[in-house]
Amino acid sequence: MATERITFPGHSGEPLSARLDLPPGPVLATALFAHCFTCSKDIPAARRIAGRLSSMGIAVLRFDFTGLGHSEGEFANTTFSSNVADLNAAAQYLAGREMAPSLLIGHSLGGAAVLRARAGIPTIKGVVTLGAPFDPGHVSHHFDAALPEIQSKGQAEVCLGGRPFVIGRDFVEDIQAEVLTPAIKELNAALLVMHAPLDDTVSVENAAEIFTTAKHPKSFVTLDESDHLISKARDAEYAAEVIAAWAGRYIDLTPPAPPPRCPRRCLADHRGRSGGVLAGYPIRPPSSRLCG
Repeated sequence: MATERITFPGHSGEPLSARLDLPPGPVLATALFAHCFTCSKDIPAARRIAGRLSSMGIAVLRFDFTGLGHSEGEFANTTFSSNVADLNAAAQYLAGREMAPSLLIGHSLGGAAVLRARAGIPTIKGVVTLGAPFDPGHVSHHFDAALPEIQSKGQAEVCLGGRPFVIGRDFVEDIQAEVLTPAIKELNAALLVMHAPLDDTVSVENAAEIFTTAKHPKSFVTLDESDHLISKARDAEYAAEVIAAWAGRYIDLTPPAPPPRCPRRCLADHRGRSGGVLAGYPIRPPSSRLCG
């Protein structure tokens, strides 16, 4: 897998840090990955899923939302709506490289964001959510104790995952006002909902609501014993294999024809790069300060 380190302007014009994971052979499709709340593009789940998909011919762009990871901007000034705008900016960047995305993948709050962003990205044919909340306001339970201070002072520093973040009033009001039902009903793309039944951060009932609200074509796959962050390598690889096999129903993953008079060895190499996923059978190849 080859990975390009790139930057592109986000919703506010400030540079966003990204990685574009490319297949070893031809690019059969492009996916855009949205990471979980206060996470980054380099979280193990994002890295492993992107790596597995790229090995199957699907290029994956994963990036840090404004103010997170290596992206510039102030996290305190961001909202759920600005995350959606960052996704639209990422899609525009890919389109400028003639790699317009056909697949959106979102983890946790990123899953809610891709559901909302779909309307602004006309090339999308499939949307995948991983442990996504039906109500974006669900994330406020992470900082319930700070809500009075946020309301009175306009912002407050909270500790999330052992790291400090400043949450602004605009963010809280934005997630509380967001209703995803219309976006899900009018998704106009195939939907794959993936969720762990034992997820104790975003309960599986959220997945049921997303699935019930959506129109066909839609699919639901459980992640069995996975945790919310999909931290185990085997769970992330399983998710990627399911995504690739499912996407083949809605996205053309046929490799380009080999050049005329291609030698036998060349033809074998050409066919071998994309493997069984094209037939629906995925390949299985052998500094932040702490707060307390």
